[in-house]
Order: sequence, then C-alpha cells, then structure tokens
Amino acid sequence: MKIGSQKRSNAVSRVVIYAVLILITALMLIPFIWMLSASLKMNKDVFSFPIKWIPENPRWKNYIDIWTKIPLLTFVKNSTKLTIIVTLLQLFTSSFAAYAFAKMNFKGKNLLFLGYIATIAVPWQAYMVPQFMMMRAWHLNNTHLAIICLQAFSAFGVFLMKQFYEGVPSELCEAARIDGLTEYGIWFRVMLPLSKPALSTLTIFTFVSTWNDFLGPLIYLTRDEVKTIQIGLRMFIRQYSAEYGLIMAASVIALIPVLIIFLALQKYFVQGVAATGIKG
Repeated sequence: MKIGSQKRSNAVSRVVIYAVLILITALMLIPFIWMLSASLKMNKDVFSFPIKWIPENPRWKNYIDIWTKIPLLTFVKNSTKLTIIVTLLQLFTSSFAAYAFAKMNFKGKNLLFLGYIATIAVPWQAYMVPQFMMMRAWHLNNTHLAIICLQAFSAFGVFLMKQFYEGVPSELCEAARIDGLTEYGIWFRVMLPLSKPALSTLTIFTFVSTWNDFLGPLIYLTRDEVKTIQIGLRMFIRQYSAEYGLIMAASVIALIPVLIIFLALQKYFVQGVAATGIKG
C-alpha cells in the first residue's frame, strides 16, 4: 500500500510540475506569438480586441516593405559583421586567458584573476564617458572598430571558461608537456577540443548580447551606413511610429538570428551550464 501511494504521490507531483512549467512557458511565449501575429496584420488590426492570433488575410507584404522603408539590409550586415567578429574574439581571448588562470602557475595569478573578475561588478555606465573620450582620441568614433575594441574581452567569459577548464584533469596537461607540447599546443590541441560545451555557452551569451546591444552602437555609431539593426529599429520607430505591422515585422527579422544560434547550440548550452556551474 505504501509503495502504491508513493507512486501516486510522485505521479501527482510530476503532473503539477509539468503543468506549472507549461504555464510559465506559455506566458513567456505569448509576447513573441503576438509579435509574429501583429507582423502579418494591417495597422488598424494590430490592437483589435479580441485578439485574432491568426490573421484572416495575412499581410506578407509587411516583410517586403520593411526592406525598402529603411536600409534594413545594411543594418543587418553591420550587426552580423560586428557580432561574428566580437564573438570570435571573445572566444579566443576568454579561452586563452582562462587556460592560463586554470592550468598555469605564475606570480600574482590569484590576485590578477580576482581584480579582473571584480570588473564584472562595475556597471558600464561608471566608465562609459572615459571610454568614449578614449575612442574619440583614437579617432575611432563612427567606426565598427570602436565597438570591436571595447567588446573583444570579457571578464565573464574568462570566468566561465576557467570554471570549465578546472574540471579537466591536470594530468592531461602534464602528459601533453611530457610529449613535448608547448602551452600554446596544449591549449589548442587538448583544452579546446574538450571545451565545446563551454565554448557553445559563451557563444550564445556573446552573440545575443552583441546582437541586441543598443547603448554602445547608439553612442559610437551615428552615420546610417555603420548603424546596427537595433539602432535601425529605433530610427524606423521614430520615423514611422504608427506603422505597427512593419515595426513588428522588423522585430521578427531581428529575432531570427538569435533563435537560430540558440537552437543550433542548445544541446551544448545545457552541457556547458552543468559543467561550469556544478563544482565541488
């Protein structure tokens, strides 16, 4: 009897948990579903009540008009360029520095790592003005190089990769040194192949934050030919504030690359979070 009641209790608990998870998921997805639905409607139908989640006559022309109303293709190209470059640089610099902090011994290592990680607690607004003055002194305003230089390094990325590298047995590094590999060779041939989950996790975080970055490009990029998709959306909203169908269509387009990256790397993302977050 006790075993049967315990099984029923576990089944009920499982049903309740799944029901709560489904409810939370639905609540999180509703805004995105509404955005997709609104992108296929005429302006007068966007805020109609009750909401028609599936438009009777989908207006696919919104996804055509958005490319001619503003230079959307230029904005997408600029965002793609910056996001790919910044992501690759952060993967390189973070994994490289993390290997040194995790597997090498040098004087002042712990103090240096503590000081570097402490920068995470400093809000960007606190040093935003000095950074801008520095970029202006280097004549990098209105260039993508300003964004690339400022975002090429990540204290969070170093911390994430270091946590993963510390879980890799040091005996592998010692064996590689005995075989004649240099530290560069160990990092490239041993550590990187083992760190796909952590690299995938860092890729998702970096890609999403760089693609969605608004304040940085707003400060440094003022010419239309160098603006990113987020600044382009703001410009479009300012010019066509009543074109809600077009605004939603542009928002859907801006969301697609993030969804692609996350769906492609979600398996490694879960592994990376588990590997870097659970440490004894």
